[in-house]
Amino acid sequence: MLQPNVNHTRIQSQAYRLIKPREVVEAAIVHEVHDYEVVVEPSIASICHADLRYFTGQRRPEALARKLPMALIHEGIGTIMQSATAELKPGQRVVIVPNIPGYLLKGIVPEECCPACKSGNGDNYCHCGKFLGSGMDGIAQNRLVIPASCAIPVPDEIPDEIAVLAELCTVSYQALHHVEEQLKNARVAVFGDGPVGYLAAAMLYHVYGVSADRLQVFGAIPDKLDKFDFANRSLVQEYDFSSGGSYDIAVECTGGRFSESAINQAIDILKPEGHLILMGVTEDKVPINTRDVLEKGLTLRGSSRSSTTDYYPVLEAMKDPSCQATLRKLLPDQITHIHAANDFTIAMEQAAAHRDWRKTILEFHW
Repeated sequence: MLQPNVNHTRIQSQAYRLIKPREVVEAAIVHEVHDYEVVVEPSIASICHADLRYFTGQRRPEALARKLPMALIHEGIGTIMQSATAELKPGQRVVIVPNIPGYLLKGIVPEECCPACKSGNGDNYCHCGKFLGSGMDGIAQNRLVIPASCAIPVPDEIPDEIAVLAELCTVSYQALHHVEEQLKNARVAVFGDGPVGYLAAAMLYHVYGVSADRLQVFGAIPDKLDKFDFANRSLVQEYDFSSGGSYDIAVECTGGRFSESAINQAIDILKPEGHLILMGVTEDKVPINTRDVLEKGLTLRGSSRSSTTDYYPVLEAMKDPSCQATLRKLLPDQITHIHAANDFTIAMEQAAAHRDWRKTILEFHW
């Protein structure tokens, strides 16, 4: 168990910081490094819609005023540069865990942190926790200081461009973990043909063993749906959702303005006592059909983050070439190279303008 320790050094980090919507500058950040922390040089990262909401100013003004200036990006891998732990050595390749509970930030035991940590729920719901690129400076810096347990070694069998997808995969894994027992026999429907829906379906198939005959994906764009060749597929505009409940579990991954229709369509096709998992993010309140939720006795659960324990089964699955082939469909034809703050700004502008189905992958050259 971790014990408080005041031993620390200081390092300076070169960061690409968002100071206001669409304006990124290079800035120096001074970090204290405690002996329970490691220093990571980020190498490969990917852009999330959450990053774009900050960059384009789509977050609420009070949130932007409170959090900026801030280095963005929370999906990434890097190389250990400094470590006082025996498990992590300089030069080792690691996945960066962005969700950091307060007890890890402070180097104390969970029982000394907050009520959520004391109850055993602190990894995702700690009252004092921070999230890279949201509550604290993120991966877009050349010296990232994080607790040692938030740097997960990448197995040799997994190439960088696959490992960088681990964080988003673990979010799906965490959401589905709560219905793991039911997944052994359940019929599952996934709503959303974007990256979140794709990775949720991929985790169902490759990690939880939900075979194609039990896995249904609903989407709106044929070209996107075609990528889900490991599942049954239907266009939402052609499917009869009034035909009755036939699914045990539904996973909503649409977000934004499509959340309302997807959630209510999921309610329509769920069996009594079915489970609805909400993963799509929207800034707006969404009206839902509570009458059928009550009459069917449905369970609704929200999930948007993961913790360190979720990375190990995901990385294990990523060793499989068939899983890598599935995930590779999300990769772009070219990686975007970042040498300076202006390169980072251009990459964010392009990602915001195009919203490609595939991920935008960044390679940092510090």
